[in-house]
Amino acid sequence: MEKRYTPSLLVCVIMDLLGCASYAVPLLGEVSDVIWAPISAIIFYRMFGGTLGTFGSLFNFMEELFPGLDFIPTFTLSWVMQRIAQGWKVQKVKMEGQKA
Repeated sequence: MEKRYTPSLLVCVIMDLLGCASYAVPLLGEVSDVIWAPISAIIFYRMFGGTLGTFGSLFNFMEELFPGLDFIPTFTLSWVMQRIAQGWKVQKVKMEGQKA
């Protein structure tokens, strides 16, 4: 089984803030999102990889591309989901160890 790298929470928050930053300049936000959406999706996939990276990068691409959805903290939510999944795996291993 391939070991997955978990990006830091700080990096995820910064990436989400970068996605929202395009709205700091009126009218430029939507134009810059067309450029930022594929870049953000690629970064997302490289950071998370695997199934989460695949589905998350597609969701991130759509979220950045469509107007009004930039408020969704995709990177941060994915970090939380990955940490929860890792906790479940650890718990499962502990429970299997107790049964043996």
